Amino acid sequence: MAAPRPSLDSVTTINPDGSRPFLYPADAKGRFALARKVSALLLIAVYLSLPWIQVGGFPAVFLDVAHRRFHLFGWTFAAQDLWLTFFLITGLGFSLFFLTAVLGRIWCGWACPQTVFLDHVYRRIERWIEGDAVKRRALAAAPLSGEKVFKKGLKHALYVAVSLVITHLFLAYFISIPELWTIMHDSPAAHWSAFAFVFVAAGILYFNFAWFREQLCIVICPYGRLQSALIDDHSLVIGYDAKRGEPRGKIGTADAGDCVACNRCVQVCPTGIDIRQGLQLECIGCTACIDACDEVMTRVHRPKGLIRYDSQAAFTGGRTRWLRPRTLLYGVLLLVGMTVAGWALSTIKPAATGITRMVGAPYFVDPAHVRNQFLVRVVNKRAVTTEFIATVNSPVPVILNGFTTPVAIASLGEEVRPLILQVPRAAYAGPFRFTLTVTDPAGTFSISREVEFLGPEARLLREESPAP
Repeated sequence: MAAPRPSLDSVTTINPDGSRPFLYPADAKGRFALARKVSALLLIAVYLSLPWIQVGGFPAVFLDVAHRRFHLFGWTFAAQDLWLTFFLITGLGFSLFFLTAVLGRIWCGWACPQTVFLDHVYRRIERWIEGDAVKRRALAAAPLSGEKVFKKGLKHALYVAVSLVITHLFLAYFISIPELWTIMHDSPAAHWSAFAFVFVAAGILYFNFAWFREQLCIVICPYGRLQSALIDDHSLVIGYDAKRGEPRGKIGTADAGDCVACNRCVQVCPTGIDIRQGLQLECIGCTACIDACDEVMTRVHRPKGLIRYDSQAAFTGGRTRWLRPRTLLYGVLLLVGMTVAGWALSTIKPAATGITRMVGAPYFVDPAHVRNQFLVRVVNKRAVTTEFIATVNSPVPVILNGFTTPVAIASLGEEVRPLILQVPRAAYAGPFRFTLTVTDPAGTFSISREVEFLGPEARLLREESPAP
């Protein structure tokens, strides 16, 4: 089974008849392969360890959707704080834009979960069981045999096991490790939704990493298509030095460039492209072609760097300009976003409060008072039980009923208490605004909400006759 020949007319993983040829990329060794392996292992270690690490009494990352609490490295956010996700999403977007404009698809090649798990987990299992690219291709083309069934069966069994481990740990980010352990020991019927999620998600992962693979990057992920709008001739990309390498020729060929036409860069490419044809949609910046070419250049006693990180401007003999309109624009937007996000985070309190008017009439008038009725909701985001006190700052004298004594709220708990405000008719001069402040007895924080006290116009109230 011959490897498909790369072409600029179509992606390599699509045959002329529309079918998909399976790729068997060779393993590349070198400085970038080692650096990517170390980076991937660190990222995987972080992913596996975050649900286990306790910060402030909770996992380092714990998205407790069921109780609408979100714990991030000691910070606790309630559902009322979800507006902060705007800064998270836009920050990630502008960070990606800036990194791409400066460093090309470094995210795809070094940190994307698809690349990290595919190259450093699933393909490692495949190479350990089936051998190098030549052996894997030969095994796929071989007739059915006991050896083939054993190797394929073992590989896919490990794929399923790894997929289940990944999805179980992903679920732990939302329910915690102890709860996950409890669910795993209970009957599936007792937690059917979690059970269904794990196996559906594991099935999707298995399908992706066992068969779909590079098609996710080429067909589904929009980032490859966005790169043409985000990068320019001065972005750092992986490219081929055609001025030095062309014309290609075997060693000893007269007037040939440094490229010996070994096609090693094609053999190691996980998306099957030929980098010598220029920057392409399918290139994920994995650096495998750099290591492969450097290895060949060393063997033939020629300088490394025929394929390297550089800008398109540098490959054509120019100079790379790092400061240019798009990098300045993306950088300024990123800094502004980080500044605003920092301010927004500084406003987060260890509790949340809200005040709503009770259902019914907006106000009540009796012979002695004008009355408004509210419900005050307080959420304790601390890891310990905390008392809360409510005070009202009003421009006119008010009489409080309801939330007049300290209220103890358990960790991550919430209480809804009535708050009734009455203004003596003699002091009432019309609708006004007052401030409700919720604090703890120690005064370590305070949360204020401005609310309007409703009532009739003072003129109309004076014209009314008091009830007998």
